[in-house]
Amino acid sequence: MSIAADSENHFDALVIGAGAAGLFYGARAGEAGLRVLVIDHATRPAEKVRISGGGRCNFTNIHTAPGNFISANPHFAKSALARFTPQDFIARLARHNITWHEKTLGQLFCDGRSGAIIDMLLGELHGAGGELRLGTSVQDVSRTGNGFRVSTAGGVFETGRLVIASGGLSIPKMGATGFAYDVARQFGHNIIAPRPALVPFVFEGRDKSDFASIAGLACPVQARNDRAAFEEAMLFTHRGLSGPAILQISSYWSEGEALSLDLLAGRDAAAALTAFKAEHPKKSLASALETLLPNRLVALLTERGEIPGVPRLADLSHTAIEDIVARLSDWRIKPAGTEGWRTAEVTAGGIDTQELSSKTMESRRVPGLYFIGECVDVTGWLGGYNFQWAWASAHAAAQA
Repeated sequence: MSIAADSENHFDALVIGAGAAGLFYGARAGEAGLRVLVIDHATRPAEKVRISGGGRCNFTNIHTAPGNFISANPHFAKSALARFTPQDFIARLARHNITWHEKTLGQLFCDGRSGAIIDMLLGELHGAGGELRLGTSVQDVSRTGNGFRVSTAGGVFETGRLVIASGGLSIPKMGATGFAYDVARQFGHNIIAPRPALVPFVFEGRDKSDFASIAGLACPVQARNDRAAFEEAMLFTHRGLSGPAILQISSYWSEGEALSLDLLAGRDAAAALTAFKAEHPKKSLASALETLLPNRLVALLTERGEIPGVPRLADLSHTAIEDIVARLSDWRIKPAGTEGWRTAEVTAGGIDTQELSSKTMESRRVPGLYFIGECVDVTGWLGGYNFQWAWASAHAAAQA
């Protein structure tokens, strides 16, 4: 029952943030019989959904499991993820006749444009009786005897449930702000320091100029540190390194830390080079390596002195081959930093989960206050995991 059902400015649930999590929560809460209002300072809803997956929305990943997420409390996401799975979201797409396909590593994309997902989210919200007001910036949030009062540019609203779904700091050009963290702090919550995640690395000095000289070149690698390892493609850029493997490891990277890159991506390169030497003893080491690595990368590594300029493979001992393979399997480089919030796909860190219920996403400090989606200290891998967290955390809050 609403706080004051006879007032148009009283709602059972008020959601701040019209992104994936906020819209999904609004629809689920509306289906549960709540009078719901979703507001956002932006003029268009769900912009991250719109641009995701090159405009086709990588809406989930069939391999979703708690181990695909980073959090100071690695157990927190288990409950929500178990109660709303990728199959549950797929079933919802089927009801709307939205077709999809699987790409690599369990990533699911729309067959058509991402607008189909946005239309579904908006259609379900309105179909459940929920309201959406865009271009509505929040000026103040306060507690009342029955819940919360939210003052906005479009009026003052009262609600029994306040749901913060305003996201993190990634991609500020799309309107990202630290609003969720401000509200959390206002009500006594701790914030795990936010940092850019799923973000390209930048380099300085010779590394920067060397990598820029082969910008656009991609190759499979294993990128790793002492906390994680990812075997996918790496891309050289004018500023440094990008590509799926790099974006993945960036979420586990700390400033000043070196990366280890296996340029051979786990292949038995020693055996391959030894066989090439037996068949072509008069050819150069560079010629042999070009069967394993892109030509331009071999040339650059040779120029940098990281591959010896051996005229004939016949002059190269088996031990020397093993040494070269070891070096290429553990190529150490130290980024100067990342490209930051401008290009980070998500925010790592956020609202401390120790003070939230893992079953309902409700604040343990302030009854009726919920945090869902990217603003919470739960960060998924690249490949649809962060959208699945948006759906699952929203579903958990709506079931409360």
